[in-house]
Amino acid sequence: METTGIIKVIGETQRVSDKFQKREFVLTTEATTPYPQHVSFQLTQDKCELIQNYNIGDEIKIQFNLRGREWNSPQGIKYFNTLECWRLESVHKNNEGHDSTTTFKYNNNPNDDLPF
Repeated sequence: METTGIIKVIGETQRVSDKFQKREFVLTTEATTPYPQHVSFQLTQDKCELIQNYNIGDEIKIQFNLRGREWNSPQGIKYFNTLECWRLESVHKNNEGHDSTTTFKYNNNPNDDLPF
């Protein structure tokens, strides 16, 4: 899955055990709507460093997996979800409003109406 948003919170890396670490961050999506969404994502293991070069307020595009698990608690079965991010990249707008991550090739032939 993929989404784009503005970084709102960057948490510290948490060492859960000798073999597992995680880092959470919050991304604001739909920021220009009346109801922006503040969504928590998680980075794990060596991916915790992916957000190291980003700051609060940066616009990024992420790819993530939706993870779910079941836990049999004393009060009954409970379910938990995690949005596990595995890729981040900057979203920079150029002067024409296009994402810099998108490449367009323009053909200068006036008889050709195709943009590539």
